[in-house]
This record gives sequence, C-alpha cells and structure tokens, in this order.
Amino acid sequence: MDLDERKVKILNAVIRNYLETGEPVGSRTISKYTDLNLSSATIRNEMSDLEELGYILQPHTSAGRIPSDKGYRFYVDHLMQEKEREVTDMKQFVIEKTEKMEQVLKQMAKLLANSTNYATLVSAPSYNQTKIKFIQLTNVDEEHILAVIVMNNNMVKNQMVDVDCALDNETLLKLNLLLNSSLNGLALNEINLGMISKLKEQAGSHSTIVSDVLDALAQILNENEDLQIYTSGATNILKYPELSSAENATNLLSAFEEKDELISLVTESLSDQENETGIQVYIGNETPVQTLKDCSVVTATYDLGDGVKGTIGIVGPKRMDYENVVDSLKNLKAQLDGIFTKTKDT
Repeated sequence: MDLDERKVKILNAVIRNYLETGEPVGSRTISKYTDLNLSSATIRNEMSDLEELGYILQPHTSAGRIPSDKGYRFYVDHLMQEKEREVTDMKQFVIEKTEKMEQVLKQMAKLLANSTNYATLVSAPSYNQTKIKFIQLTNVDEEHILAVIVMNNNMVKNQMVDVDCALDNETLLKLNLLLNSSLNGLALNEINLGMISKLKEQAGSHSTIVSDVLDALAQILNENEDLQIYTSGATNILKYPELSSAENATNLLSAFEEKDELISLVTESLSDQENETGIQVYIGNETPVQTLKDCSVVTATYDLGDGVKGTIGIVGPKRMDYENVVDSLKNLKAQLDGIFTKTKDT
C-alpha cells in the first residue's frame, strides 16, 4: 500500500523526532512538529494506521511510537531518492603529501568516525573483479619456463614453472593459444572446476604446466582475498543506550577487532551491481553480519577504475542521522575516487 502525503509527513516526523531524542513519540509532539495543522486526534488515527501497516511500533501501552525496521527502510529509501544535495562542507582532507594508500585509508576511517560519532570501516581496494588480459609462457632453460600473467588493470604476476625437459617453440605456442583462448577476459572467480578439467585434458602430457599456471592464478586470488580493513571509532556506538549492554558491547567490539565478519559486509557491498549510487543501507537483520543485527550500516563503494573497488562503511544505531551519514559517505567516496584517479594519472 502506498502511503498518502499526510501519512508520509507524519511518519517522517516520528522518525526525525526519535532520531533526535531516542524517546517514543506521541501525537501531541507530532502536532507541534509538523506543518499539517491537524488535531492530536487526527494524528493519533494516522499513527494507528501506520502502526497497523508496520511502519511504527508502540513499545508499551500508553507510550508513544517508535519506528520499526520497515519504517526506517521507508525513510531511508525516500531519503536516497530525494537526497542529491551539494556535498556538505567538511574538514578538508589533505593527503597530497600522503604517499601510502594504507595511511590514506586509516586517516579516512578516523576522520569519518570523528565527524559522524559512529564506528567506521574502510577496505583496501579489491582486485577480485579484475580480468585476465593475457598469459605468456616463455622458455628460460631446459628445466624451467616463465609464466607471465597480466591482468586488465596491468597487475603482473610472474611464476617460474618446472618442466621435465625443454619445450620446443611449437609446443609453447600451442600452450599459449590454449590458455589464452580459454582464459582471456575472465575474472578469476569465473574459472570453475569444469573449465580446469577441460584445460588439463586438452593439454595432454603437458597438463602439469597448465596446473602450475592455474595455481599462480589461484595465488593471485588468495592474495586478494586477504582483504585489509581499517576501522575507527568502534567505542562510539557504545555511547547509545540501545547498543551498550554487555553482550552487545562484546559482540560489536569483537567484530571490529577481529574484522573477519566485516569481510562479508565488504563483499556484499562490492557485489551490489544494481545500485548506481554506490551507497547501500542495511537496517537491522538486513546486514550480512549477525553481530550488527541491532545496528544500521551504511556503505559506499569507491571506484578506482578497471574493476578495482573498495568499501567505506558507517555503523551506528538504527536511529542514526541518515542524512549526515549519506552526505559524509558521498563526500568521502568522491574524494577517494578523485584522489586515486589523480594518483594513477601522475
């Protein structure tokens, strides 16, 4: 059911008031908060309808209402549609003299945590979507050949391969043709077991060489799966009463300290191909990280080109200041996109 304009305004008023106070919101408060000029009785009826529709909840009898996950989702979706304002002024993030990406990303996480008062994470760029450009096998001596693997982002991997005897030029040519015709243009995660078996079969007595080349490709994949994530401000989210219980505190701090669980969040964010804005909002159980199920998580994907991407994320209570968070992420995403583009061009 589509909400009419009046219900939308009342729902937005409930959510905005709850974001500010953390307290259940009553009809009297809404009557002062909106420009609808409606009586408290009319607002109560509209709030009852919103409750029946699942957008707001009444925590206990005689209390005001608080937003449900469905209500937050409605608010965020509309915010994302309408939110194309100018990037807000923030402290200028000076990195001209910063040479190492690690330092840039650590500074980014810290700046974001300080400006939002939530927990933040920034992942190092991931190369997993990079495609194979070409493979070249070359004789080195009678016992070794060199496999040069070039990806489409011009990342190069050299692998020395042992052979039982020297390979003639015709054999090398056939192996090069086989590998390139089968693998060129593929992302690493598109190479499956069936393809590997077929390549080995076609290579015949030289299947061991094909295996070694594939092992080198797997090594590239494994190196990139060791995803580096920089975090900051984990203790910020413990300032919010709804997240500060002993169990929550332990789970949240563990997630940010160990970081293993955050990898699934980054992976899902990077795999979101349908979201043109590069910004994703997870509310409650929508998050792929179970220990963050009582939080809201907003992520943005920064893009360095050639399929090389990373994730910026903000974790806070469900009543987080979504407008400020979205603006902050848009700002820092744009900075990262521009910063590393300039770095590559120089």
